[in-house]
Amino acid sequence: MITKFSSLYAGHVDLGDMGQDATPANERRYSNEQLMTVFSKSEAIAKTMDRLGYDTLWFAEHHFQREGYECIPNILMLGVHLAHVTEKLKIGCGFNICPMWHPLRLAEDYATADILTDGRIIFGVGRGYHTREVETLGGKMMSQDENRDMFEEQVDIIFKAFNNESVTHKGKHYTLPPKLPYRGYELEDITLVPRPKHLPVECWQPIVSANPRGLDFMVKHGIKGVVGGGSALLGEGPVVGYRDALARAGTEAELGEGICVGINFHLADSKEQAVKEATPFYEEHAKMFAPLGFFRGLNDEQLAAVAQRGNWDRAGFPTIDAQMGSRAWFCGTSDEMIEYLKDLEEQFPGLQVVNVQSSMGTPESVMIEQLKRFAAEVMPAFAG
Repeated sequence: MITKFSSLYAGHVDLGDMGQDATPANERRYSNEQLMTVFSKSEAIAKTMDRLGYDTLWFAEHHFQREGYECIPNILMLGVHLAHVTEKLKIGCGFNICPMWHPLRLAEDYATADILTDGRIIFGVGRGYHTREVETLGGKMMSQDENRDMFEEQVDIIFKAFNNESVTHKGKHYTLPPKLPYRGYELEDITLVPRPKHLPVECWQPIVSANPRGLDFMVKHGIKGVVGGGSALLGEGPVVGYRDALARAGTEAELGEGICVGINFHLADSKEQAVKEATPFYEEHAKMFAPLGFFRGLNDEQLAAVAQRGNWDRAGFPTIDAQMGSRAWFCGTSDEMIEYLKDLEEQFPGLQVVNVQSSMGTPESVMIEQLKRFAAEVMPAFAG
């Protein structure tokens, strides 16, 4: 049964022009003053969600995005600030990209945030998908095998550091601590200072391919899974795969247990109005994410079209209606959204957490209006 509603804000500034006829993604440039508005926008969204009774506001960690799409480089620093200007809202790391961090620095920073906010920061880990940022900051992204190997070793180290008073580790990428003399003795182990106040650490990770190796790794560390719409809502792959991974580890669970489903949504007085209003936001979202592989099944002509101004229909690029048909997006009335979510509850009886989010490019005023409308017209139907 759905008991918690959250939202994701990946960190886009208000872009100005939006949609397929607007500025192509790679041609966007914003001043530092404009890019800084991501923080006032984050605070406005957080305060709104806190007042309305949402559970968690998730942010994404990204770097170097002069195009204005994902402009938050440090979720933990932002989260500490937002916890001090809100009362109950949790701040989710969706996600800290481990290959861009030293694992012990990430573990220390999370532990500090956990203490300073008294447990209101939720940990999250990811492998990344932007070659520009991951490789620039010393991680591996061009090789998926190397990326996964590094990520898994880093997460192993992080959880060792969280859960043990002292840590030693020897692996492919890290030997911790290094073998050397220190203040009169030979260094053999180290301690994370501080360790988190709240143990075990709640941790989430995106599920994309539903590869059994990755799912088994998540279950080993007690990591829960975030899945997008589309194939997940059609009962394929991620949700079933995660339940099966729990079973392989000896845990019987209902379908949807340990999962958060994310839904891009837009509410209006009619489905037609919602589609009309959301289309430029959807098209901006596509300009950002289609070239990165997040729109499956596109051909070369469609990928070329999304990088240009207009005429996407000539290449047959999927419209928002097509995405709605695959259940990756929702546009409609509040009553239709309630019905949509009730169907989701029946399909996944163990599901408790749903993320409802505005797409990349949605202006701040619209995001806040949508959060208010959802809280007033949809959330009461799931109040218990």
